[in-house]
Amino acid sequence: MAKDAKPEEESAEQAPKKSKKLLIIILAAVLVVVLAGGGAAFMLLKKSEPAEDDEEVAAETSKSKKKDKKKEAHAAPIFINLEPFTVNLVPETGDQYLQVVLSLEVEDPTADAALKALMPKIRNNITLLLSSRKASELQPKEGKERLAEALRDEINGVIDPPTKNKKGEVVASEGPVKSVLFTSFIIQ
Repeated sequence: MAKDAKPEEESAEQAPKKSKKLLIIILAAVLVVVLAGGGAAFMLLKKSEPAEDDEEVAAETSKSKKKDKKKEAHAAPIFINLEPFTVNLVPETGDQYLQVVLSLEVEDPTADAALKALMPKIRNNITLLLSSRKASELQPKEGKERLAEALRDEINGVIDPPTKNKKGEVVASEGPVKSVLFTSFIIQ
């Protein structure tokens, strides 16, 4: 029996050795996983900091792009449509009527507010200007071009009235309206 007791003692001694080896392997594996996770977290956090810097740089470049877009938008035409005008023309051969629909090309997007605020006066001045014309003046292309220029000057005069300089001369300002466009032009 003495011989039988030795294998039990040996197996009892080997079991703690195997459990210690298994414990060391598990701890080593956990340590590797923790270190790998910590390294990955460090790399991700380190990459996010430059991304924040990149966001700041991107924000600055987007501000400059917005300024460029404002310049481009400033260059891009902005149109404001007016309601139709129907007026009696100066009679030549009988009663003649003019029906016209206008679009205004403006430089500044904020000019729309100024136009709306002064619209009754603008419509009055346009009606007076249109009704003072003859049909024979408005038939040729040059007559329509002169009318468009006169309308532009009239509208700009209402929005930004001319001023007098020190010499007493009347100085007309440019005004926000770049051009007047006819979208419909009917003479009857």
